[in-house]
Amino acid sequence: MNKQRIISLIDQLNIYLSELKEHIPKKFQEYSKNIEKKRFCERTLQLMIEVCIDISQLLVKELKLGLPAEEENLFDKLEEAKVLSEEMKLKLKEMKKFRNVLIHRYTKVDDSLVYENAVKNIKDFIEFKKEILSFLKEQKPQDN
Repeated sequence: MNKQRIISLIDQLNIYLSELKEHIPKKFQEYSKNIEKKRFCERTLQLMIEVCIDISQLLVKELKLGLPAEEENLFDKLEEAKVLSEEMKLKLKEMKKFRNVLIHRYTKVDDSLVYENAVKNIKDFIEFKKEILSFLKEQKPQDN
């Protein structure tokens, strides 16, 4: 397993987490009035979600869990393989839906939803990291 590549992606996630924490305004009113902050948060959340998807894709490939029918099935496969908890699988599916809204702008992006994700749901990225690192620690050295 290419643990180093996964760790590298986790490092990138850490950078995005740190940047988001540093730049997110304390109050929604400040956020909603500042176009640069809004775009920064939207883009950073998008990148963070994409890193989680990239890590998931890499793990599915490395663990030879088969080709997912759809991108969402990545998370199902990882939960079935006991890499992720069911709760995390569901959170990742929601993250992916949110990323699609950010990228494709299906509807006008709701500033309050972005702000909530940037402030309250940031813990989900931290939990994802913990679950992945815990799984990697359980892997035997010869699986490297």
